[in-house]
Amino acid sequence: MRVATDIGGTFTDLVYVDNSGRFGVAKSHTTPPYFEQGVMDVMEKSGIDQKSITTFIHGTTVIINALTERKGVKTGLITTKGFRDVLEIARGNRPDLFNVRYQKPEPFVSRYLRQEVEERMNYKGEVLIELNKDQISDIISFFKSEGVQAIAVSYLHSYVNPIHEQETVQYIKELWPEVFVTASHEVTKEWREYERTNTTVLNAYVKPIATSYVNKLQDKLNGQQTESNNYIMQSNGGTTTFEQAKELPINMVESGPVAGIYGAAVLGEIIGEKNIIAFDIGGTTAKCSLIEKGEVKVSTDYYIERDSRHAGYPIKTPVVDIVEIGNGGGSIAWIDEAGSLKVGPHSAGALPGPVAYGQGGTEPTTTDANLLTGRLSPKNFDYEVDMKKVREAIQTKVSNHFNMSAEEGALGIIRIANSNMLNALKLISIRKGYNPREFTLVAFGGGGSMHAAALAQELGVKKVVVPVASPVFSAWGMLMTDLRHDYIQTQIKRLSEVDVGVLNQNWINLECKAYAQFEQEDVQKESVLFTRFLDMRYLGQEHTVKVPVPNGDWKEETTLEIIERFHQLHEKNYSFKLENAQTEIVNMHLTAFGQVQKPSLEKKFITSDLREALKEVRPVYFEGKGWVDTNIYDRDNIPTMQRMEGPAIVEEKASVTVIYDGQSLQVDEYGNLIIDTGVE
Repeated sequence: MRVATDIGGTFTDLVYVDNSGRFGVAKSHTTPPYFEQGVMDVMEKSGIDQKSITTFIHGTTVIINALTERKGVKTGLITTKGFRDVLEIARGNRPDLFNVRYQKPEPFVSRYLRQEVEERMNYKGEVLIELNKDQISDIISFFKSEGVQAIAVSYLHSYVNPIHEQETVQYIKELWPEVFVTASHEVTKEWREYERTNTTVLNAYVKPIATSYVNKLQDKLNGQQTESNNYIMQSNGGTTTFEQAKELPINMVESGPVAGIYGAAVLGEIIGEKNIIAFDIGGTTAKCSLIEKGEVKVSTDYYIERDSRHAGYPIKTPVVDIVEIGNGGGSIAWIDEAGSLKVGPHSAGALPGPVAYGQGGTEPTTTDANLLTGRLSPKNFDYEVDMKKVREAIQTKVSNHFNMSAEEGALGIIRIANSNMLNALKLISIRKGYNPREFTLVAFGGGGSMHAAALAQELGVKKVVVPVASPVFSAWGMLMTDLRHDYIQTQIKRLSEVDVGVLNQNWINLECKAYAQFEQEDVQKESVLFTRFLDMRYLGQEHTVKVPVPNGDWKEETTLEIIERFHQLHEKNYSFKLENAQTEIVNMHLTAFGQVQKPSLEKKFITSDLREALKEVRPVYFEGKGWVDTNIYDRDNIPTMQRMEGPAIVEEKASVTVIYDGQSLQVDEYGNLIIDTGVE
C-alpha cells in the first residue's frame, strides 16, 4: 500500500492506494505544534492497516512556517574575510522604488554572529590564500559561548572549488560534533554570493527543526510497526528520503503546495489537457501555477516574504514556479483604517478556526461567509454549528460598518476573497503574456472548487476541472511523483567558443553524481532518467533563459541547435531576439528522476438518473439574484456524462463545487467534474 500525507495550515490530508488499485482519502485537523500527531490522527481516521504500508510520502509546511514565523535556531555564519556583510548589503534593486522609508530585509544572522576567516579562491577555483584553521577554532569557541545551535559556512567562489568549505566542516565536526553545520556547496553550486549565502543560512537556521520533526515522525511510524520506504516531498516537484531531507531541509520550503501542481500536470496528461492553470485553495492560503504543454516550470529564483513593498529573502534551490497569497477558508475579514473591507492574509487556522467551528473563534472568515450564503451546509461540519453566532460575527464585524444585511456582508467577503485570488491568477497568466482561454483551470484543495467557477468566468477560462479527491489533491499528487534531484553547476562560457568535449565530460560527471545518490536511496540504475537544461543569456545580459537541451554526447552542430532554441525562447519570454549577438552559458542544470511505480486511475461509469443524486433543495444567496432555491447534489452519485445546469451545488466530503447560472457541469469517465464556464 502507498500512502501520502500532506500537512496544511488547517487540515492534514491523506490519500492511499492499495495493491488492487483502490483509492481512499481522509482528512483531519492539523495539530500544531505537534504536527506529526496530526499525521497519525489522519492515518487512524482512514482505517488503513499501517503495517501494510510499503511506501509513505509526506508533505509538510514545517519549514516554511519556521522561516516565516522566525522559529528556527540561533545560527552563526562563517564566511570569507571581507564578506560578513553580504547579507546586509543584499541587492541594490528596491521593489518599492519611491518609498523613502524603505528598509532592507533584516538578516537571519545578527552581525556579531557573522564571523570572517582568512581564505580566498579566485573565480576559476584556484587557491589564492590558504584556509586559516586557527581562526576557525576561535570562532567555534565564541559560537559555543553565545549558544549557537547551527553554523552556516559560505566562502567566496566555493561553487567552483569547495575544498576550503569541506576542510572547515570537517574541522568543526572535530571540535564540536553535536552542532548542525551547512556548507554552501552542499546546498547549491550556483554563483551569486548573496543568494547562495542566504540560502545556506536559511538551511542551517531550520536544520535542527527539520531533524527533530522528521525524527519524531519516523518514531511515530516505527511505533505503529510501519516498515515502509519513507519519502518527503521537495519544492522541485519530486521526493527525497527522510535522511536527505534532514540534511537539506531548505528543499522542502514549498513541500506541500508543489505536489498539487505536479498532480495537476499528471492529471492533465491523463485527460488530454496540456495547458493548465493549477489552483489550490486551502485553509490559510491560495496557490496557483501555470503549466504549459505539460511542463511544470521550475526556477531557482525563489523568494520568501517578497511582495511589492518588500525585497524578501532569496532561496537558490529549485522550486516550482508558484504564486501564493494569504487567502483561504480560514482567512479573516476585517476593516482597515480607511474603512475598506479586507480578507486575509491573517487566518484563523485550525485553532480557534472560523466562528462556525465553535472552538472560540470570533472573527468572521471566508468559510463563515460561504456558510451564511448557503454554499456550505452546517450538516457537513465536524462540529455543531451555531448559525446565530456566525450571523452575529459577520453582522457586527462587517455588515454594520456598511449598513447592510448579514447576507450582503457575507457576499462582500466572498467577492473580496475572489478579487484577491483573481489577482494571483492574473500574475501567472495574463501578466506573463498567456491567454487564459487557451488553458484549463484545475481546482483543488478544500476551497478550490467553491470559488473556481466564478474566478474562471471572470478570468476568461472556458473549462474548469475538479479532480477526484480534490480536497486532498496535493496528497494525491505525491502518489504520482518520482524521486528527484537537481544538480546545477555554474559554468560561464561563450557557447560559440566552448569545447564540446569538456561539456560532455561535465554532463557525465553530474550524471555519475546522480547515480551515486540514487544508489544510496536503493534506486536501480535502469530506473534513473535525466533531463538537461542550460541557463543561457546574451553576452552582457544579467538574467538568463532556461533552455532544454539534448541528452547524450554533443557534437559541434548540437551547439548551433541549442543557440537557435535559445533565440526562440528569448523571443517568447522577452518579445525580441538578437540573432547576431554572442550567447553565453551560465549554468548547467541536470534533473535526475528515480522512477517509482505509480498507481493508475480507474475508469468508472454511473448510469443512474441525475435525480437520484439530488440530496436536497436549499436557498443559496447569489449576487444580483438574492436567495435562490438551488439543487444540491451528492458527487458520488452523479451519473457519468450527464449534463447538469447551474445554478447548482455539488457536495462531497470536505468540499463543495458551486456552479452559476449559465454554466453547466458533467462528470467524466474518471470521476472528475468538468465545468463549462459559459465563456465564449
